[in-house]
Amino acid sequence: SKREIKMRKLDSTKVRPLKTEQLLHIEDHDFALRPGFGGSPIPVGIDVQVESIDSISEVDMDFTMTLYLRHYWKDERLSFRSNKNKSMTFDGRLIKKIWVPDVFFVHSKRSFIHDTTVENIMLRVYPDGNVLFSLRITVSAMCFMDFSRFPLDTQNCSLELESYAYNEDDLMLYWKHGNKSLSTDEHISLSQFFIEEFSASSGLAFYSSTGWYNRLFINFALRRHIFFFVLQSYFPAMLMVMLSWVSFWIDRRAVPARVSLGITTVLTMSTIMTGVSASMPQVSYIKAVDVYLWISFLFVFLSVIEYAAVNYLTTIEERKQLKKRGKASGMYSMDAVQAMAFDGCFHDTDMDMDLTPFPDPCEENETRASQTNISNADTPRLKRKRSLKGNVGRIILQNNHVIDTYSRIIFPSVYIVFNFFYWGLYI
Repeated sequence: SKREIKMRKLDSTKVRPLKTEQLLHIEDHDFALRPGFGGSPIPVGIDVQVESIDSISEVDMDFTMTLYLRHYWKDERLSFRSNKNKSMTFDGRLIKKIWVPDVFFVHSKRSFIHDTTVENIMLRVYPDGNVLFSLRITVSAMCFMDFSRFPLDTQNCSLELESYAYNEDDLMLYWKHGNKSLSTDEHISLSQFFIEEFSASSGLAFYSSTGWYNRLFINFALRRHIFFFVLQSYFPAMLMVMLSWVSFWIDRRAVPARVSLGITTVLTMSTIMTGVSASMPQVSYIKAVDVYLWISFLFVFLSVIEYAAVNYLTTIEERKQLKKRGKASGMYSMDAVQAMAFDGCFHDTDMDMDLTPFPDPCEENETRASQTNISNADTPRLKRKRSLKGNVGRIILQNNHVIDTYSRIIFPSVYIVFNFFYWGLYI
């Protein structure tokens, strides 16, 4: 209608101006200088909407985040007349012609502005000279992580914004809406972390050559999911430790079975430890997972040492028994092959062995009599000392299988106590 056409003509923001009638008057000003140059610092408000946290890398100690970064400031050189106070919106082509804040990300490694299908830049100018400048950016920045409690850790990271050229005398950077200036997408989630907190803060940064600068912080706390590491590290380590205890129930004469079981569990624990270390940065301090895996490795190693002790004492006991029987009979002699066929154990040297299971009663009585005479000649103190040593040694040698019996109780009990203190300390 004629009325609508008339209204459109009255609203200058809806009419395409000629080059000599441009509303923003860009060519009339030097936009290399900041607004209010030479006067008080220009306030630049910031608000951020976090779209996603793309990745957290423990090896590189950094994180990658995609966000919408919006700047607010006032530049009276861009003011224009509008009958209905309408704003004008532009894309990235106008940015190179006007002044914009030079905000950068401190400690950033890589960053880029999305450019599909065109550069994700928006500039909105209001009649009074207020400007909204919005960017969609992906940035990778450093995060100083502490892995002393890994994988039961909580990491605190921050993305820091600051002006590169303008110190606090020229530009005042602040959060536009205070604590509400930082917003996040409701669907943000990470595979290995819970996002516990997002917060905004501000401060000052000093450089000896250029002075003080306003700095804004985007702080977030990440708590690691433990279930993945329970399945991949803790649970297999527990199984290997318990598997090493199976050897305590295997007959002490079954050397191949017990030795192969011990070596297999030791090698498996080494593989688990190597796999965990390969996915972690080479830090110079001990991590919580290292404590658990090394203690588990120690339990597996001790189970192998336990059988070595049992086997050694068994060999000594058998040799002493064979010597006693050989002296008692004095008639029969066996080589190593015959001795192994008789008692099931391998012997390095030939030895005398009595085939008769019952010793000679006369010789046994003579032996007892001689022992009685020797013991009567000893002093009481020397007698107790020799008796104690003899009894302990005889009990260990004659009942070395008792070591396995005690190991069945001691090893699981100590391991349970260790787990109780470990999880109580780190959780």
